[in-house]
Amino acid sequence: MENNTDLPETLETEQTIVEHLIELRTRLMRILMGIVLVLLVLLPFSQTIYTMAAQPLIDALPAGSSMIATEVIAPFFVPLKVTLMVAFLVSLPHTLYQLWAFVAPALYQNEKRLILPLIVSSTVLFFIGMAFAYFFVFPAVFHFMEKVTPEGVSMATDIDKYLSFILGMFVAFGVSFEVPVVVVLLHRIGLVSLEKLKLARPYVIVATFAIAALITPPDILSQTMLAIPMILLYEFGLLACRAARPKSIASQEENTAS
Repeated sequence: MENNTDLPETLETEQTIVEHLIELRTRLMRILMGIVLVLLVLLPFSQTIYTMAAQPLIDALPAGSSMIATEVIAPFFVPLKVTLMVAFLVSLPHTLYQLWAFVAPALYQNEKRLILPLIVSSTVLFFIGMAFAYFFVFPAVFHFMEKVTPEGVSMATDIDKYLSFILGMFVAFGVSFEVPVVVVLLHRIGLVSLEKLKLARPYVIVATFAIAALITPPDILSQTMLAIPMILLYEFGLLACRAARPKSIASQEENTAS
């Protein structure tokens, strides 16, 4: 006869996996419902929301100029897309809470103390990056583009193309402002020492300008306005590492020094 002693353990493992999948589905449904509810609340204001998103370009256009829509359905769908993006951002705290509630039971206490501040700080930095792009980068870039537009050429931007541009820039600046989180995380888990992070400064500066050239429009203004904050944020990450140096790395450095 076959030995069935492993059968209960296998059955229990399968039940645990099914329970996790059910829990994941529940959390994802709650995230989706949160986004949909916020979207329904914001839908009546979709035109106003798009106007606010387009305001940096509208302010930079010459008198009498305006944006255009090259597709019949664009005046309806483009404001809807912008409103969906805003709904996602507004519901982001709820989304992160659902994700945290799903993974938290599997984490140790020290992991919870590390991950929760990282989630909060990365969210705040992402919003700061988007705000920096909207209030500082967009006006500067659009006024620069208006100044260099050749005489006889009308600067009339399609609203769908504009949406793609600002979404890309929002993501680029939001992700780029996560530099301190990455630096602190690498140092906190003991992967890179503070001294190595300091020695990497010249390489970071070169890599920062290279990344800025890849993810921003081909103009020196927007590239510089992305690269310089990333460098400053890297330095801020180094300061945070000094304030939260892991005990294991600190003891190793003391032993090395002695």
